[in-house]
Amino acid sequence: MSGKSILKRLDWLSITIYVALVGIGWINIYSSTFTDTDPSIFNFASLHGKQLFFFGVSIVTIIIILALEANFFERFSSLFYVISMVLLLGLFVFGKTIAGATSWYNLGFFNLQPSEIAKVATALALAKYLSDIQTDIKRKKDQIFAVGIILLPALLIIPQPDPGSALVFFALMFVIFREGLPLYYLVIGLLTILVFITTLMFGTIWIVIFLGLVIALFFLLKKKTFKVPVFPLTIIIAATILFSLSVNFVFNNVFEQRHRDRFGLWLRLEKDPQKLDQIRKTIGYNTYQSEKAIESGGFFGKGFLEGTRTKGDFVPEQHTDYIFSTVGEEWGFIGTATVILLFTILFLRLVYLAERQKNPFARMYGYGVISILFIHYFINIGMVIGVLPTIGIPLPFFSYGGSGLLFFTILLFIFLKLDSNRLKEGN
Repeated sequence: MSGKSILKRLDWLSITIYVALVGIGWINIYSSTFTDTDPSIFNFASLHGKQLFFFGVSIVTIIIILALEANFFERFSSLFYVISMVLLLGLFVFGKTIAGATSWYNLGFFNLQPSEIAKVATALALAKYLSDIQTDIKRKKDQIFAVGIILLPALLIIPQPDPGSALVFFALMFVIFREGLPLYYLVIGLLTILVFITTLMFGTIWIVIFLGLVIALFFLLKKKTFKVPVFPLTIIIAATILFSLSVNFVFNNVFEQRHRDRFGLWLRLEKDPQKLDQIRKTIGYNTYQSEKAIESGGFFGKGFLEGTRTKGDFVPEQHTDYIFSTVGEEWGFIGTATVILLFTILFLRLVYLAERQKNPFARMYGYGVISILFIHYFINIGMVIGVLPTIGIPLPFFSYGGSGLLFFTILLFIFLKLDSNRLKEGN
């Protein structure tokens, strides 16, 4: 395919939004790291300079991706997956610890986070497996293998410890549901989360009371309405109670103190208002300051480089996980609404592109891209505005981070390459 031909076949709406998000993100990284002593835009020793450098690297990478044959990614997807797993394993020996997590390789000129590579590789491997089996994934062994592809990198990332990055991989379950996984698995997953949260908030006793009422209701209606499947119901209730009993053990012995603190703050486990407010200002300091920064921006914002909380370094890690608070303070509701609108249009566009694919691999990979980008977006913004616990994952294309920007770019443009190949084949 000639260079001119592929340019015609690319989805320029997605590319325009990508450039807009990277550009707006860079402006806010510059603002959140700006100092009067070093105002230069092209100082590549500064954080904004490094981000600009990696945007240049990303552009080169895009050109390479577009130059490759589309079937290259499908053909070597399994190899990419194996390499990414080896890199994750290597962290236990050669990894560099930053902020308490051994999640990086120190390459001298920058730190490489292999979990970012693994996101791309896992999305490719899952799409390859699902497209190869040519089934609606009703067989148990297919379901187990597909879930295993997702579970393996998550299990390697959790001990780093980096539960935020591990959580991202479970978003790929959406791809399997899209391809025919029975919805009762989703119901089981949601009920598990609900029991976990309810147990932390109210205790196992209330779970037992609720289940007792359910049993009474079922047997009350048994003769009048329908026959109750007693044995399956008993197994479900017993499993629910056992899981609820294990929640406190897991919470107190498996979770680290910082994770317990974040969940405790999110679920308002502390009932004393004064103590809760004190916790928000200590354990939840980042989120508390982020909320205040966004609130202070009002409707129109304070203006570029005029954010007092941003300039005063009130929000820790503002250029990475909390970059959205810079948008809120300096650009106000108008700025935050613009960013949210751009992401929304991008997601809808990617869904449209995925659904028009005739090649199953391209469709499944497209949904993998959507799943990964959306969970990053949803959790990051939810965390910054205080409606979700602090987990610590970046906003795609927006937050500071060379590995993040590069591999989010690779993730997106592999799909755009596959989509352009669809047009080449006349599908």
